[in-house]
Amino acid sequence: MLHKLTTVLLTFGPWGIFLLGVIDSLGIPLPAAMDGLLIVVAVKEPHRAYFTALMAVLGSAGGNIGLFLAARHGSRWLLGGEPAGAKAQKFQQWFSRYGLLTVFIPAVTPIVPLPLKVFVISAAALRTRFSTFLAVILLARVIRYYGEAYLGVQLGEDAQDFLRRNAWTMAGAVLAIAVGLYWLIRLSDRRRESVM
Repeated sequence: MLHKLTTVLLTFGPWGIFLLGVIDSLGIPLPAAMDGLLIVVAVKEPHRAYFTALMAVLGSAGGNIGLFLAARHGSRWLLGGEPAGAKAQKFQQWFSRYGLLTVFIPAVTPIVPLPLKVFVISAAALRTRFSTFLAVILLARVIRYYGEAYLGVQLGEDAQDFLRRNAWTMAGAVLAIAVGLYWLIRLSDRRRESVM
């Protein structure tokens, strides 16, 4: 059924990609469907590749916003106004400093399907600022989808093979970026503490 839905949405071109992005990001998993379809459109219709990437970014952002707001509303309803325990507060502080890396990595990585939805829900439940969350999602999706559109335009039919051949290299690069960002945040925290 999901395959049929994907095929139908693809017939609508970039607007179908937009709807697919919303559906995928809201919580109906379509592993790698977006990435593959975006590359197919870029190969077959290079003049529409970057507009299609924009529609993918907007659709994905819209779906993630919906999931984030639903989780935030749900967490308020479930938790009410009860104060969190010491361990929960410590985890909340950690997540507010470093947790958005756990959102960025699966949002930017096209190779290995990582559980982005779990981290989106965690960000909402732990009251991450909406503007910060949105900036992380947009940055990650712009890098991912425009990169795939570029690969599709430049490499044509070889684009998906290129991604498969370089999966471990790209995963290593994303991990290195995440570790680098983690250490930059820690360094910034230490400097701030030494000034106080």
